[in-house]
Amino acid sequence: MTQPLRLAVTTGEPAGVGPELCGALGGITAPAALAQLKARVAPLTSTDLPALELVLIGDKSLLATRMALYGFTDPLPDFDSEHYAPLSVLDIKLRAPAIAGTMNPANAAYVKDILDTALRGCSDGTFAGMVTAPISKSIMIAGGLPHFTGHTEYLQEYAQAPEVVMVLGCERMNVALVTTHLPLSAVPAAITAEKLSAIIRVLHQDLSRRMGFAQPKIYVCGLNPHAGEDGALGREELEVIIPTLKELRAAGIALIGPLPADTIFQPKYLNEAAAILAMYHDQGLPVLKYAGFETGYNTTLGLPFIRTSVDHGTALDLAGTGRADPRSLLNAVSLALYQALRLN
Repeated sequence: MTQPLRLAVTTGEPAGVGPELCGALGGITAPAALAQLKARVAPLTSTDLPALELVLIGDKSLLATRMALYGFTDPLPDFDSEHYAPLSVLDIKLRAPAIAGTMNPANAAYVKDILDTALRGCSDGTFAGMVTAPISKSIMIAGGLPHFTGHTEYLQEYAQAPEVVMVLGCERMNVALVTTHLPLSAVPAAITAEKLSAIIRVLHQDLSRRMGFAQPKIYVCGLNPHAGEDGALGREELEVIIPTLKELRAAGIALIGPLPADTIFQPKYLNEAAAILAMYHDQGLPVLKYAGFETGYNTTLGLPFIRTSVDHGTALDLAGTGRADPRSLLNAVSLALYQALRLN
C-alpha cells in the first residue's frame, strides 16, 4: 500500500472529555473523514486518497478505559512508523491518577508532554499534522506554566512563527480573530496597523492555500459599536483599521469593511465571505458557536504544520459519561486531512 497519511491526535486534559471522544475515531477512513466534513471549504477534485492513520498521544490505559464509553473496545496497538494501523497510540504516562471531571494540576506536565511529542512529530515529518483535544488553561498555569494562554500561542512560540491566525468554523461560516486570548481591556492597544496587516496577509494566503478558496473575500468587523460611527464612538477605525484595509486592498486582497459587528453576520455577507475577521475573541466566537457548536472546528493558520482542534472546552460535567458529542472532533480530523491533501 502507499504510505499512509498520519495525523497526531493529542488527547487533551485527562479529566476532560478528550480521551473518551477518541473512542469515536475507531475505523475512520479518509473517504469517511472527508464525507464528515461539512464546512466552508472547497471540495477536493482528487479521489485518490491515501490510507489514514490516527495516532493517539496519551496514556494508553486511560484511553482504553475512557474510549470504551463510546463502544471502542478493540486493542490499541502501539504506534510503529514501519507498520500501518488505522488507529494506534503513542503512550505517554500520566503524572497522577486521572479522575473524570476533577482536574489535577500535577497532570499539567503530562499535557505538555503530549503537546511536545506531537510537535516534534510534526516538525520531523512523522505526522502530516496534529489534531488537539481540549485542555484547561487554568490548570496548565496552576501546574507550573504561568504564561500559558492556550494551544494557539503555545504552538506559535514552539514554531517561532511570526504570526498565526485562529480560525473557527462550521458549515455556515468561518470566523478569524485578530487578537485571541487577551483581556478585553488590552484589545484596543493590541490592534496596530502592523498586527492587523500581518493577520490579514496570513489569513488571505491560507484561506487559499489550505482552505481551498481561490479568491477569498474577507469581511472585517470594526472594533467599536457601529464601526466607530465616523469617530463618534472610537477612533480605531479611522486611525488604524480603515487605512490598513486600504493599503491591503491595493495589494490585491479582497477586503470588505470595517462593518459593524452587530450586522456583519447576515446571510448577504456570510454567503460571500470566505471568513469574517473579528477584532477580538468574544466579538466573533459567540455567533459562530451559536451557529455550529456541535460540529465546529478550530484551525491555526500561519504555522509551518497543520493544526486543527475541537471548538469546545474540556466539558468536565460530561467527562466520564459517554454523552459528549464527538462531531467537533470528527470535523477537526476531517479538516486536518483536507489540509494535508491540499498541501501534499
